Amino acid sequence: MLAIIGGSGLTQLANLQVMRRKTVSTPYGKPSAPLIFGKMQGRAVVFLARHGTNHTIAPHAVNYRANLWALHAQKVKDVVSVATVGGIRAGLAPGTLMVPDQIIDYTHGRQSSYSGTRGQGVLHIDFTRPYCEALRQRLLGSAAAAGEAAVAGGTYAATQGPRLETAAEINRIERDGADIVGMTGMPEAALAREIGLCYAAIAVVVNHAAGRGTSEHGVNLAEINAVSQHAMERVRVILEQLAASWD
Repeated sequence: MLAIIGGSGLTQLANLQVMRRKTVSTPYGKPSAPLIFGKMQGRAVVFLARHGTNHTIAPHAVNYRANLWALHAQKVKDVVSVATVGGIRAGLAPGTLMVPDQIIDYTHGRQSSYSGTRGQGVLHIDFTRPYCEALRQRLLGSAAAAGEAAVAGGTYAATQGPRLETAAEINRIERDGADIVGMTGMPEAALAREIGLCYAAIAVVVNHAAGRGTSEHGVNLAEINAVSQHAMERVRVILEQLAASWD
């Protein structure tokens, strides 16, 4: 079964035929929201709102361990994350969709591992390629089939939030090699790897990062919502195409 984790701008899937909702508990606490089970293009899908049903949970306060564990407990094998980001690299204008292939983690203080919990020993995972390549390629293929352009690859910088970054911080992050910046990419990707989930992301650029393009003198938060609404409709089309190809 395919799972979709929706971020800012995607707290629900309008094109999901809802069958049931399930409130679950995990050894790591409660997930952000009830799991919503349904069908998309006739295929079984489960949806989870990362920031809660009403978008009330800040990025640094998300219980990432509970979210991933809840999906894992439902026998989910593949997880698509949808996240809004700022574009750093030239050419990544608002409205751009990307399927990233690398991550740089700038977060701190988050519960970032299952290791050492519930009697488990230390678990070292190979994180050379942080995203599941097979699922990345399926996402890119679904975007092409849907007639939607998606940048194939790029580096996601995961920052702490909930504040946006300073222009100087974006300069530093760009020097580090990042193309986009968001607040929820980690530890989600690493936790998925620890429990054997195939995990990939669709990053939706909703603004130029601080000091770039139209955000040279400040980020216009009002414009972010408008861009996000339009872009998420395109994401839904891609997800429909992905679900239709699921077996």
